[in-house]
Amino acid sequence: MTADADTIEIHLRTADQLFNLLDPSPFRERDLDDKAERYIVGSARELKVKGPLRLTVTLPREACASPFAQHVPEAINNYFTYRAGLLRQDLRELLRNGWRFLSIGLVVLALCFTAIRALNLPPDASPLMRLAEQSLVILGWVANWRPIEIFLYEWLPLYRQIKLYDRIAEAQVKLLPI
Repeated sequence: MTADADTIEIHLRTADQLFNLLDPSPFRERDLDDKAERYIVGSARELKVKGPLRLTVTLPREACASPFAQHVPEAINNYFTYRAGLLRQDLRELLRNGWRFLSIGLVVLALCFTAIRALNLPPDASPLMRLAEQSLVILGWVANWRPIEIFLYEWLPLYRQIKLYDRIAEAQVKLLPI
């Protein structure tokens, strides 16, 4: 790891402060404590977007020497790899739903335009018939609102979160005694 790597420092009294104590999983697969995760993710967001990342975990000398503490780097990397994988699944599901919604929306739009064409309103049609025509146009476009929203905007925050978690998962985690 280069000296110009961004560093996040975490000061603890014991290694188990990092982890959710209610999680029965083996140590290397345990969930991080919510506060610890928020701190690490929030700190990583504040740093440069590109380049290597380093996490420095400081523990009292006796806690740092424990076998439990020696697995902290691997556990942190595993946790963020797992979380990035979950977000990838969420992104795939969002895009899959976007395509489904787009298919439905385009069918509704085609049906609305077909209905408008079938109405074949004369130029001097009543205001009520014009209202029906315009309502069909609006319905057709509103049916496509959600897929357009997904493909234009919703995927990007998930993608950025995945990249952030990947960066944290690849970070060099170092234990330092104090």
